[in-house]
Amino acid sequence: MRIGFGYDSHVFEDGKPLVLGGVLIPDCAGLKAHSDGDVLVHAIIDALFGAAALGDIGSHFPDTDEKWRGADSAELLRAAVYEVRGAGYAIENIDATVICERPKLRPFVDLMRSTLAGLMGVGIGRVSVKGKTNEKMDDVGAGKGIVVHAVALLRESKAE
Repeated sequence: MRIGFGYDSHVFEDGKPLVLGGVLIPDCAGLKAHSDGDVLVHAIIDALFGAAALGDIGSHFPDTDEKWRGADSAELLRAAVYEVRGAGYAIENIDATVICERPKLRPFVDLMRSTLAGLMGVGIGRVSVKGKTNEKMDDVGAGKGIVVHAVALLRESKAE
C-alpha cells in the first residue's frame, strides 16, 4: 500500500466558470489558474502522483507550457490515473477536503464524488469529498479563494 498527499490552492477570478471535481458550480466566480483551475482535481492528481512516487502535477503538466493553458483538469486526471496504473498501482481510495467560505458545497458533493469516480474508473464508495469553511481565518476565511487537501491510497497491482 502507498499513501500520497496532495494540496492545491487558487484565488477567485471573476469572469471564469468555477469547476470543482469536474462539476460546474453555478453563480460563483472561477479560480485564477493556467488550466481551468479545478483545485480539487489538482490536489487529487498530486496525491496520486505522490503515492506512486511519480513527482507532482507541475512536473507532468507545467504551467510554463502553453499546451496546458485552459486545460480541462478532468483530462489531466484521466492522464494521471493512466500513468499511476502504468506504474503498477490501483486506486484504493481518495479522501479530499475542500476548504472555502463560498460556495456551499453540500448540494454538489454527491455529483463531485460520482464524477471523480468515473474519471478515475473506481466505484463511488472509493471517493470521499468533504467541504469545510476556514471559520473566517486568513485569506481563505475572507473568501478570497479555495484550498484543497487530498489523500490517495494505492495498492500495488503488479511487481515493480
